Order: sequence, then structure tokens, then C-alpha cells
Amino acid sequence: MRESARRLRPAVLASAAACLAFTLAGCAQVDTTAPSAVRAAATKGAPAKFGTVDCRQSKCIALTFDAGPSENSAKLLDILKEKKVPATFFLLGKNHIEKHPQLVKRMAAEGHEVASHTWNHKILTRIPDAQIRDELKRPDDAIERLTGRKPTLMRPPQGRTNANVHKIAKEQGLAEVLWSVTAKDYTTTDSALIKKRVLDQSSRDGIILLHDIYAGTVPAVPGIIDALKERGYVFVTVPQLLAPGKAEPGKVYRP
Repeated sequence: MRESARRLRPAVLASAAACLAFTLAGCAQVDTTAPSAVRAAATKGAPAKFGTVDCRQSKCIALTFDAGPSENSAKLLDILKEKKVPATFFLLGKNHIEKHPQLVKRMAAEGHEVASHTWNHKILTRIPDAQIRDELKRPDDAIERLTGRKPTLMRPPQGRTNANVHKIAKEQGLAEVLWSVTAKDYTTTDSALIKKRVLDQSSRDGIILLHDIYAGTVPAVPGIIDALKERGYVFVTVPQLLAPGKAEPGKVYRP
């Protein structure tokens, strides 16, 4: 198993057992805002701000990847380019952004949304405020240096967040993005199973959580894309999913 997978597997497995069915924020309920609510709150009749996709009319779904970049990311980017699918990448700093800076640049250059998954994958609800700020600021600074754009979105490790994390995220200009679909790809290398799990849970406005650090995930992506396109889905980034509204710092978004 690759080093990244070895390092993250215990934490993610613990999260899966403790916070089943998306009971997040250290297993406490969190107030979240749905993409449809963001769109509805935007100015009536406002055009969608990202490209030609308008998720008020189209059956949209967002493909997101956590914990990269990794040695698998180049292949994933090739697939997304071939399939003409944008994604949102929640990147880790240590051993990832700092190890694969060219992949971060490529993600941004090819039209993907580049966001943060913290620097060290620390559970934000368990650390002091100063460490939370550092976990959020370091990847943002690194991404901005590489892409010229500071992230506006972050995903807390294991989805664990609380009011204090919201407050600090707001200070940093970050909104939190959770998910509605998980393949639990940290538990299997079976690409067919990963695909099935995604397809079984997908619905309009869904946010799919995958990890390109695991061996079975990237091979599952072409089949996931093809099957969802056959069902009439249009793939968008998270900001596209919210448009013409936009994510507000300090708020948490989940379908």
C-alpha cells in the first residue's frame, strides 16, 4: 500500500465507523446549506456564473477528490480531460501539494476547482485555535503561490467540524464543503465495487467523495462518469453547483 494510503487509512476508517451516514462534526449535527437553497437565494433570473451549465435547469452532480495530489493524479487528470469533466480537488499540503506542485498547477490550468483539505489532515475539532488556523492557512498559501488564486473552499478531515471551526474558517475566507455520496474507497481496491457504491447513492445536486490516493479509485472513474452521463447527469465543480449563488465563508454546504 502506498505511503499516503497507509497514513490516512486508520483515520478514515475510524471516521467511517464513528460517523456513519454523514453524522458529522465529531458525530454532532451540523447546520448545512443545500446547493439548491444557494441557487434559490440568488437574484432571480441571474445567469449562472460558470460556463454554460445552469444547475437550476440541468441535472448536476459534482465529482470531488480528497487527499491528493498523488502519483495517481496525472492519470486521473488525463481521464477528466478526455471525458470533458471538471472536478473539485480538496488537496493536502504535507507530502502532497509540496511533493506534486506541477499537478496542482495542472489542475487549475485545466479548469478544475482547487481547494483545501488542510495541511496535515489533523482533526480540526480536536486541536487548538492556533493549529486550526495553521492547518487552513498553509495549504491556501501554497495553492495561491502555485495557481495565483487563493482557495475559497475547504473540506475538514473526516468531515468533522463545529461552530469554532466555522468561525475560524470564516476568518480565513473559507466555506466548508461536505458530501452526499461516498464510495468508502479507503476500504477496497475493487473498482467495480467503488463504481457501484457511487451509482447507488447518486442523485441530483449530489457531491461525490472519492480519494485518488487509493489504488482502486482512479480506474473506477471512467465507468462512473459514463454511467452517470447515461442517466442524464451533468458534471460540475462545487462553485458551478451553487451558481448563480456562491459559497459564503463560515458556512457548511452539503446536499
